[in-house]
Amino acid sequence: MKIAQNTVVTVNYKLSDAQNNLIEDGAQPMVYLHGGYENTLPKIEEELDGKDVGYASTIQIEPEDAFGDYDPNLLKVEERNRLPEPIEVGMQFEGVAEGGDEEPVIFTVTEVADDKVVLDGNHPLAGMALRFELSVIDVRAATEEEIAHGHVHGAHGHHHGDAPEDSEEGDHFRSQPLQ
Repeated sequence: MKIAQNTVVTVNYKLSDAQNNLIEDGAQPMVYLHGGYENTLPKIEEELDGKDVGYASTIQIEPEDAFGDYDPNLLKVEERNRLPEPIEVGMQFEGVAEGGDEEPVIFTVTEVADDKVVLDGNHPLAGMALRFELSVIDVRAATEEEIAHGHVHGAHGHHHGDAPEDSEEGDHFRSQPLQ
C-alpha cells in the first residue's frame, strides 16, 4: 500500500542536527496519520507521500519548516518566589509571552539561581535545521475512528481511556500555570 491521505504510517527514524549530532535515536518508531492532520512535520509528509514500505531517505528540514526560528522575546527571567517550590530545570509552566498576543505559551525552566529562574518559551529545537533518517516499515488504511479523531489509535498511537485515572503515564514533568 502506498502512503496517501488517511493512511497510518510507521517509520523508523533518527533525528540529528545539521552537523549530524544525534538528537533522538528513534528507539520507538513514529506512527502517524498521514494527510495534513499535523501529527508530524509537513516536510516529512511531503517526502513520504506516495512511497511504499521499504522506502528510506534522509532529509534536512530548515527551522522555518520545523519549529521556527529561536525567538529571544520568549525568554523570561522571573523572581524565584513567584514560582512553586521545589523548582527544578525541566519543569514547565503555561504563561503568556510579554508583548505577544494572549495565546498561551509553554515555558521550560532552563536555569535556577538563588533568587531568579530562567524560563524559555521556545521549542527546544527552535532555530535548528534538523536531519531525519526515515525508513518506512508499515503502511495501512486508517480506521474511520482514527480519521474522525485525527490521530492513530493502538500500538504507539493515542489511547482513549486505556490508562487508569490515577496513572502518571505521559506526565513526564510537572506543569503549573504561570501568573
